[in-house]
Amino acid sequence: MHHKHSHTHFSFLVLSLTLLCLYAPTGHSRPPFACDPGNAATGNLPFCRESLPIRDRVQDLIGRLTLQEKIRLLVNNAIAVPRLGIKGYEWWSEALHGVSDVGPGTKFGGAFPGATSFPQVITTAASFNASLWEQIGRVVSDEARAMYNGGTAGLTYWSPNVNIFRDPRWGRGQETPGEDPVLAGRYAASYVRGLQGNAAGNRLKVAACCKHYTAYDLDNWNGVDRFHFNAKELEETYNVPFKACVMEGRVASVMCSYNQVNGKPTCADTDLLQNTIRGQWQLNGQLIVTYGLDLDCGPFLAIHTESAIRAGKLSEADVNGALAHTLAVQMRLGMFDGEPSKQPFGNLGPNDVCTPAHQQLALEAARQGIVLLQNRARSLPLSTTRHRTIAVIGPNSDVTVTMIGNYAGVACGYTTPLQGIARYAKTVHQSGCNGVACPDNQLFGRAETAARLADATVLVMGLDQSIEAEFKDRVGLLLPGHQQELVSRVAMASRGPVVLVLMSGGPLDVSFAKNDPRVSAILWVGYPGQAGGIAIADVLFGRTNPGGKLPMTWYPQDYLAKAPMTDMALRADPSRGYPGRTYRFYKGPVVFPFGLGLSYTNFAHEIAHAPTTVSVPLATLDGLKNSTTLSNGVRVKHTNCDALSLGVDVNVKNTGDMDGTHSLLVFSTPPLGKGDLEKQLIGFEKVHVVAGGQQRVRVHIDVCKHLSVVDQFGIRRIQMGEHSLHFGDIKHSISLQATLGDIRT
Repeated sequence: MHHKHSHTHFSFLVLSLTLLCLYAPTGHSRPPFACDPGNAATGNLPFCRESLPIRDRVQDLIGRLTLQEKIRLLVNNAIAVPRLGIKGYEWWSEALHGVSDVGPGTKFGGAFPGATSFPQVITTAASFNASLWEQIGRVVSDEARAMYNGGTAGLTYWSPNVNIFRDPRWGRGQETPGEDPVLAGRYAASYVRGLQGNAAGNRLKVAACCKHYTAYDLDNWNGVDRFHFNAKELEETYNVPFKACVMEGRVASVMCSYNQVNGKPTCADTDLLQNTIRGQWQLNGQLIVTYGLDLDCGPFLAIHTESAIRAGKLSEADVNGALAHTLAVQMRLGMFDGEPSKQPFGNLGPNDVCTPAHQQLALEAARQGIVLLQNRARSLPLSTTRHRTIAVIGPNSDVTVTMIGNYAGVACGYTTPLQGIARYAKTVHQSGCNGVACPDNQLFGRAETAARLADATVLVMGLDQSIEAEFKDRVGLLLPGHQQELVSRVAMASRGPVVLVLMSGGPLDVSFAKNDPRVSAILWVGYPGQAGGIAIADVLFGRTNPGGKLPMTWYPQDYLAKAPMTDMALRADPSRGYPGRTYRFYKGPVVFPFGLGLSYTNFAHEIAHAPTTVSVPLATLDGLKNSTTLSNGVRVKHTNCDALSLGVDVNVKNTGDMDGTHSLLVFSTPPLGKGDLEKQLIGFEKVHVVAGGQQRVRVHIDVCKHLSVVDQFGIRRIQMGEHSLHFGDIKHSISLQATLGDIRT
């Protein structure tokens, strides 16, 4: 894991600012029993009284600690304080798409056999289903609490990763919700709400942590690591998911990133940590912290903090402030409320891990994340009567752990693609390659023979963690090794339809297959989790009608030569041949575009109700008096955003002959000449429509958030004039006009 690798550098930067962070500790094995009523020494102390405000309890506990004890509580492996009944604990746990590092041979051992392993985040992002994301978070935190109650794992999870998937080569793009800030922000808030729960008061089920703040999306590319590049366009893109984490998800903690932003390390940037997160984004006192960093993930603070205090670089008050933040989250988790079984969520135990319902949700998540990219002549779905024998070929055709991606543990069980297809038809299996690296073509002949004999051929190709991972950014977008040759040769040999199934986190240039008439259909399945094989087979044979859409752009291979991974600019710059990044700014050729996702049926859209004119109330007269201000747009802080929430009703009709689920994506375009965004996603909703039926969908539009642009100074402004909304293949115009109407300031 990356944390141990980079902490020394990280800690040094911390001390150059002050002793600060945004973290909350996890329990190591069991919670501290300092506050057990049976503990005569400490059970009645003020920090144990649940009736007192958390702030008072924290201050009481800090007042009982020595400086040395305080310092040793600010590092990953926090010490025990036996005289207060506090046990040692480790702060780090992961729950990116399931509780990781649980099971035989893992960090937390085999007290539990494993945990439900959901699809990798990039895959569930393709569902465009916010309720699914929150539901997954609830299941993951159920299992986390059950393990905590059983003496395994902790309660603070360094998840989710909500960085923007800016560059297609990034090895960790698979961990993210994709390239769009609105999509990433909604995923962030939904998953955090699911993880942290909706307990009464300020209590947390588990403590989530949104990472890596901010503008981090490079690991190790051509010898350039993630510590030494600058990033721009924070307000418009990179900070959006983190703002959603804090203000909508009410996340308990935030991890700063390893890179610099405009020449300043993010972990030592008071503007980012204090002024932005704790200042501008503070919501109803949810964030009680007032400084910068609170926790160093390595040993640096334990070694150097006391000498820094003696040298006058820090004060004990700095240490107290940092410790207050972490202890407060521990209090909210109930770690100072005594025996876990007597607390909320105390009933969760081994029977709540890998339950049939949890595993069914993992299957449903995999189904919803599969994207149909191409379907020539409606080759899919396959027929169990016409396609009785299926050749299942490829290096990912019978894999298990590949399907769960990174930051995973031991799954409850696996169903491989081969096993899933075998539920529907007789199978003939050939790997075709020795692993995804596919170093030679020695096994191709057997694969071609299998394809000649079968009624249909399914090629399961793509990547795994040996190709894309943390510390491993790709250098190209083509299928590795001889995979492309295998696909083409098998497609030529096959006597039936050929389906290409791609397993990967990042995009692939499969133009050769897209343009090959012998390749009947193409599916992208991401890393589909423990039940991936069932989900793939269900889509292939039509039990599930695919409804996923790409959360990132699939670029051609030649794009890479024009876009060095270290060039952080999102906007195109024709003067130097720079093409720009993501669908919002790149307008060149693509293999498959952001938002693409076909279905076995057809959907049509019709606007049922939408405003045509919206008044934007100004908070001051200066806005109307100053024509320059209006021409540049109204600053968001100068209007009443609460009054600018719009509802648009859209009828979604299923005009085909098969029930299906549809993701309605809504894009906006600013007034002509009022911004360089041709279109940007502003909302989405998921709806199931039976064949021949119709459903009405309401899309909520926040004018301040969704119909604004960011100027060169990082100020968000609402542009007056005609904005265009795009719902699938239809367009609707809304005119925004500044007024001095009913203003609440």
